[in-house]
Amino acid sequence: MELISALLAGFFAAVLSSMGMGGGGILLVYLTLSAGIPQLTAQGINLLFFLPVACVSLVIHHKNHLVNWKMVLPAIPIGLIGVFIGSRLASWLGSDMLSKIFAVLLLWIGLRELLAKREDN
Repeated sequence: MELISALLAGFFAAVLSSMGMGGGGILLVYLTLSAGIPQLTAQGINLLFFLPVACVSLVIHHKNHLVNWKMVLPAIPIGLIGVFIGSRLASWLGSDMLSKIFAVLLLWIGLRELLAKREDN
């Protein structure tokens, strides 16, 4: 049963991630709450999980002419610097503090979405 739960969580997280809808958040919640994996380890697994999903999504979006390479290429070095700083900060904060920060972030995003006024076009 655990294997089926893990496969389903991975599948739905991949589908949502490829559509840009936050599948990584779902995977993190599954890994920490259901699988009992520490937050820092779960974040590392989530990042490794995201790489092939991102590659497939990039190929599909490129085929559909949805990628602006003039904007993407300069963003890569900035993103790599952010990854380096973020990984150091995550190690410094520790798993317990990261779990608390992540919980607050999820609550804040959820409340913001619930209370946001929608504009009808």
